[in-house]
Amino acid sequence: MINVGILLLRLIASSWRYSHIGSQPDKHVPSIIVFWHEHMLAGWHVHRYFKPSALVSKSKDGAILSKILHGWGIHTIRGSSSNSGKEALEQVIDSLEAGMHIVMTPDGPRGPRQVFKPGAAIASIRADVPIYLARIHELSCFTFSKSWDAFKLPLPFSKIEISYDVLRFTGNPNDKEEVSTFISVCENTLKEKL
Repeated sequence: MINVGILLLRLIASSWRYSHIGSQPDKHVPSIIVFWHEHMLAGWHVHRYFKPSALVSKSKDGAILSKILHGWGIHTIRGSSSNSGKEALEQVIDSLEAGMHIVMTPDGPRGPRQVFKPGAAIASIRADVPIYLARIHELSCFTFSKSWDAFKLPLPFSKIEISYDVLRFTGNPNDKEEVSTFISVCENTLKEKL
């Protein structure tokens, strides 16, 4: 039954239509691309052409998501802030240093909603790569209003707008206040409306 659902999602996703605003990531320059957990389907799908790695939790839901992502040609790194977080962060940094792109949901896998956890920013700083903040708006979608993240499933043939801002840390990586400020800037930028 799960496999049927994955095939159906793949069919629906193939009908989504994207428009882009701002500087998109460069395929040849490793970077971290982040978007809120509620937009993860559109966020993963639109960036599949980068052949990135995605950070996915070790939960049962994460196993299903990994199957979806593998079908889209996206490699997965299993772990989260609450489970194998340090090991997963090291794998993310190693992948960036090897020239890969990473896609992450900085408020996942359990929230709080739209609170930017430090992992993506720390990886960006340590690997010295830009972080692309992808604000996503599905013009036609079903919202799971009772889920912690107000998860959005774009409907067939939905138009999806993506606006990018790119940031790069230029401060002292050993200064906790500067790093904290960078994380806050990332969060506030990602919260901005399209």
